[in-house]
Formats: sequence, structure tokens, C-alpha cells
Amino acid sequence: MYTQYYGFSENPFNITPDPRFLYLTPGHREALAALVYGIRERKGFVALTGEVGTGKTTLLYRLLDNLDERVHTAFIFNTTTTYRELLRNMMSELGLPVTDDDTFLLIDRLNHYLIERAVAGEIVALIIDEAQNLSEEVLENIRLLSNLETRTTKLLQIVLCGQPELEAKLNATGLRQLRQRIAIMRRIEPLGDAECREYLEHRLKIVGSNAGRLFTPGAISLLRTHSRGIPRIINVMCDNALLIGFAASRKKIDEAIMFEVIRDMIGVLFHDKPPTPAPSLSAPEPALPAIRKRNAILRLLTWVWY
Repeated sequence: MYTQYYGFSENPFNITPDPRFLYLTPGHREALAALVYGIRERKGFVALTGEVGTGKTTLLYRLLDNLDERVHTAFIFNTTTTYRELLRNMMSELGLPVTDDDTFLLIDRLNHYLIERAVAGEIVALIIDEAQNLSEEVLENIRLLSNLETRTTKLLQIVLCGQPELEAKLNATGLRQLRQRIAIMRRIEPLGDAECREYLEHRLKIVGSNAGRLFTPGAISLLRTHSRGIPRIINVMCDNALLIGFAASRKKIDEAIMFEVIRDMIGVLFHDKPPTPAPSLSAPEPALPAIRKRNAILRLLTWVWY
């Protein structure tokens, strides 16, 4: 809707996990390197955690791009599942025939496949997103899959990716054996002040623009504070701000527009109290009343996303 008005080649703030738009902070780079290392060096279990919206899934897609043809992957994202269903999904992702419901036969076929790949000098990795939703029973059975090994190497590399609840679940007494087998664990943190601006610059550069031309320093400061550095929330707030700017024929997103976004999103994406405008902004510009008339559109967009 607003891409042509601002001269974008495409929407810079979509919330889909497009690896092209992935901004790698030092923490993201370290996490990505750890994932690649864990798989290539056959470390067995690797775990990645982070708050909702910090870019874990996007990082997993970048991981897939960074692995060479020697690595065969099964990417599982539906984790409200039984162990048998997960096993069948995994084998289907690897291109194996799934004709039996018997768990023992499925594991036996998987074991033969893993041995064949190992003999060929290849690697098989199971990557599970949203792993915090897995039950303790399923997680324990996944641990047993790691028993598929030779005397010298793990036949199956397993990446568990999830929200902080995954850490709590792994620390449960009943999963202590699994916790001890995790060779590498990394956590992605929200963006800091400087990283927030760099994140905007990165995404806008891809679509032919820059943050300095579009956002005032005050708007970026509000964005960082109320998004708490969560990239997904930053995307939603920027998308709403640009829609407001487009509706009001404003080429620059300032504090007044960002205040409108924050007020409209209170209780949807975060639970802060509505911010109090600075004295210099207490009298909104004449264009803002027209913006408020369009808040119904913003609410609809926000709730559809949420």
C-alpha cells in the first residue's frame, strides 16, 4: 500500500521469516556459527532459545542456506504432535517411504538410512522449531534417537529451537539425561539501542532506502523502548507507522506518529501504559487528527497479525 509512496522496491517490514532480511547481531552470528559447527562436527544435540519474535526461525532458514549438499535435513515446525507422528514427518522430510505405523519398524528403517549416509560421508540433521511445545515424553523419545550412533560418531544431529520455556523444560528432573547430552546451547537476545537502528538500516537498504531519511531519532528511540528490541514487534510498529505516514501524506516518521502507533497497540503487543508526549509534542501537528480516523484500519491489521 505504501511501498510506492516511500519509494520501496518491496515491503521492508514483513513479518515472514525471509533470510534476505535477517540482520545478524554479534549474538546472531555466534548462534548461527554454533549451529553450523554442531551439525558439521556431529555434536549430537544443539539447542537455540530466544524470546518470541527475536528471529529464531529466520536464523534456522539461514542455517539451511549455509549447509552444503552433504547435509540432509528434516525441518519440523509442527510440534503439537506425538512421537510417532514426529518420526513419520521426519522420515517424509528425508524422502523415506512411510508405510508403517509401527514405531520400531520406523526407527529400524531410519537407522539403516543413517548408516548409509554416514558410510557415504554425509550428515543427517533433525531441526525442530517451536520445540518448547513438545511434551516431556516426546523429548525423552527424541533423546533415545540420539542413541543411533557408531562407536565414534553420532548418526543423527538434532537441533532444538524454542522459546525460553524450552530451557525450563530441559531443566526438569525427568529430562536431565537429555539436558546432559546437549553439547551446545545458545540464546538470542533482543536488540540493543544501536542494534535497533542498524536493524532498520539493514532492512531499508534492501528496499532502496535508509533509516535517516524515514525516521527521526526520537521516533527510533520510542521504537526501541516500546518494542523492547524484539524484531517482530519492531516490524509491526514500523509497518503501522508507515501506513499512518502514508495516510497523512507524511514522508518522515516522527515522534508524534510513533506515539499514535504505540497508543493503538497498547494491550495487543505489549502492556505498557500509553506514553506521555514530550512537552514539545503536546500539540500534535494538524495532520494527526486525520491519522486517528484511520486507527480502525490499524487495529484490524494488528489483530490480523496477532
